[in-house]
Amino acid sequence: MLDTILSITVLAAALLLFGAYMLWRRTGNAKHPLLMVLLAVIAVINVMIWTVPAADGEAPLDKVERGSR
Repeated sequence: MLDTILSITVLAAALLLFGAYMLWRRTGNAKHPLLMVLLAVIAVINVMIWTVPAADGEAPLDKVERGSR
């Protein structure tokens, strides 16, 4: 289940980047597209926190799936 949520988060981040580019091209305004890019970066960082292994070689996602914390 968590895999699905992380996949949707990455997809949403990609769509935010695309939408920010299109909004910037259409309006020329930079404030809202930059906020969208910032949100996409935060979403990707959150996914990385869950999936990148720590110093012990185990990702937090693996620990949650096993049931131990």
